[in-house]
Order: sequence, then structure tokens, then C-alpha cells
Amino acid sequence: MVFSGLDKKYQDLLLAAQTAMGRAYAPYSNFYVGAALLAQDGKIIPGANFENASFGLTICAERSAVFNANMAGYRLFSAFAIIARHKDFDTVDITGPCGACRQVLCEVRELSDCNLVGILSTTKMDKIELVTLDDLLPKSFGPAKLGVDLSKWR
Repeated sequence: MVFSGLDKKYQDLLLAAQTAMGRAYAPYSNFYVGAALLAQDGKIIPGANFENASFGLTICAERSAVFNANMAGYRLFSAFAIIARHKDFDTVDITGPCGACRQVLCEVRELSDCNLVGILSTTKMDKIELVTLDDLLPKSFGPAKLGVDLSKWR
């Protein structure tokens, strides 16, 4: 799939992720990632990776978006988008979330009570895949496995 084949709401979401990618702080990996979440009410919340000299303290774009959203009062989503580029070249394959981000998105899915749609794109948006969180993290572990009722957190 290419950009023109996306629904308008997914185009807007991917464009927000692209803008966020331009704000990434990636002096170590030189890999700039932007993400955006689509709230169930239509609001789009972006995030970008922010690296640290102590690599373990780096935050990925997806988690940045989730934490930004939480602080803005949003916890219910229907979709997310991810786009990336290297400082010196565009990506030729889509970029998916790392394992930690997949786990955080799993939490978001359970909070949202729906299987999130992911829009994963190359830098030039010439190769786009639509996936679900179940595709990215099958047999996931989340709050339901612990018997946690998330209704009061929605």
C-alpha cells in the first residue's frame, strides 16, 4: 500500500508521525522515529524518540506518544502510526515498534478495549503496512491476564 491508498484519518495520522520524526533527538543512532496515536475522539497525539548517552534511558517515539497522550488526558485510542529515517538515508522497509513499545501498546489496547490498527511506513511513504497489535504481539501478556479491571482508568 502507498500513502494515497490510506483513509484520510490514517493519512493525517501518518503525517503527524512524520512531523514528529523531524523533532526526534537521535545523536547516537542517527535513527529518527516519529509516532502518533489516534484517539477514539479523533485527536492525534505525536511522539518522537529521545536518545540518551546512557542508552537504557532512551525513550522510543511510540512510548513518547503514549506518555504525551496520558498527560493530555487521553487513554482511549483506535490507531497508531510509525515512520522513521536514518540521518544519511531513507528507510526502504517499514519500521515496526520495538518489544518494549509493543508491550506498552498492548496496555493501550486493553485500556482502549479495541485492537489498535498500526500504520507502519517507510520514510517516503511508498511502502505502508496496516497491522493490528495482535499481529505485532501475538499471545500478549497484559492487565487481563492479571485479572485487572481497567474500566476505572478509561
